[in-house]
Amino acid sequence: MSHSSPNNPDILSRSLSAVWHPCSQMKHYESFPLVPITRGQGVWLYDFDGKRYLDTVSSWWVNLFGHCNPRINAAIADQLGKLEHVMLAGFTHEPVVRLSERLRELAPAGLGHCFYGSDGASATEIALKMSAHYWRNSGSPGKTQFISLQNSYHGETLGALSVTDVALFRDAYGALIAQQATVPSPDWRDAEAGECAEAYALRCAEALEEHLQRHHERLAAFIVEPLVQGAAGMAMYHPAYLKRARELCSRYGVHLIADEIAVGMGRTGTLFACEQAGITPDFLLISKGITGGYLPLSIVMTADEIYRAFYADETARGFLHSHSYTGNPLACRAALATLDIFEQDDVLNANRAKSAALNRIAQPLRDHPRIRDFRNTGMIWAFEVDTPHADFARRCFALGLQNELLLRPMGNTVYFMPPYVITEDEMQLLVERTLKIVKALT
Repeated sequence: MSHSSPNNPDILSRSLSAVWHPCSQMKHYESFPLVPITRGQGVWLYDFDGKRYLDTVSSWWVNLFGHCNPRINAAIADQLGKLEHVMLAGFTHEPVVRLSERLRELAPAGLGHCFYGSDGASATEIALKMSAHYWRNSGSPGKTQFISLQNSYHGETLGALSVTDVALFRDAYGALIAQQATVPSPDWRDAEAGECAEAYALRCAEALEEHLQRHHERLAAFIVEPLVQGAAGMAMYHPAYLKRARELCSRYGVHLIADEIAVGMGRTGTLFACEQAGITPDFLLISKGITGGYLPLSIVMTADEIYRAFYADETARGFLHSHSYTGNPLACRAALATLDIFEQDDVLNANRAKSAALNRIAQPLRDHPRIRDFRNTGMIWAFEVDTPHADFARRCFALGLQNELLLRPMGNTVYFMPPYVITEDEMQLLVERTLKIVKALT
């Protein structure tokens, strides 16, 4: 397979020579070349030969309103002429203030303070540190441990890896991280025969309660991906688990961290997944789609009670985490433009209609005898493929490119998380081509 182009014949060799690509075994690119992308438009990415690929995964789940969106472009261009960056320590600026105020209005009640980072893993690090530091400032310095769900993913920095339960990412660095405990995932695929998703979620919450009873004196926080565990293969569960987790964390004095990095910003059907359980976490983590897929930005939102624990005369009691581009004005303007699109286009209601449409169009996938556990939450779809190929993910990815699709399976789990601007014609193409690929690999 070759993606070389007469317009830029050495782009692949130059990239392999100079760029260390993420989440990759670089040697594999010797036989499985990189795809050189030159531009994007809507749900489509285009290579140097003009071949297009439907971005079914929103470029790692970040792109909400299509590539090269004119409204987000205009907002960033306007900001470029005013202020590109200023440090947020000792200074402030209009975009970060406006964004913080907008998020305070939109987030679950009580989350009134925004702390800024650069990416999802950074948001996880910030929340873990802020939780433990809160307990230290509040006279409970022994509360330094964390728990997460089995198969959870919260990022790949050392602190985030300590609450990530995906062996591929974690095991190589096991000697460097403080391994934390996990509790059973409420993933409804693991329910007993005849047991509904809600009943299974509540049964899993019993294991959480047992762990909190035994260890709460040393636990700072429980971190969870609300409703959908992404790297676990889009494991979906009932919101009753979140409601019960909130009750239990409050009872035992343990913070609840809602990692909405992937599932926030409308992806599960509501702006924030926590809304479907009617809860307010102690920390809400936002990233990925907040800038529409344009610029790195993450936000940790928290309540006044936690903020006040750091408010003191002593510098050491303050939260001293920082990075150079905290609250970057360009990223904040992209985020504000993204929120404007949500409001002006009534995106959440439009997404509900699109979700119903894709479910209808995808019926042939649901009915295929080699497809199991076809599932959907909001604008996320996933299913497993019974296949004889141990390297199914790579084969599926390669066939996807041949069929104008960017598919990135996790093991034998195929998922769709397309930009919200996808049309019904594009949904039809997505389903028909995916079905063709499934048939070829089964």
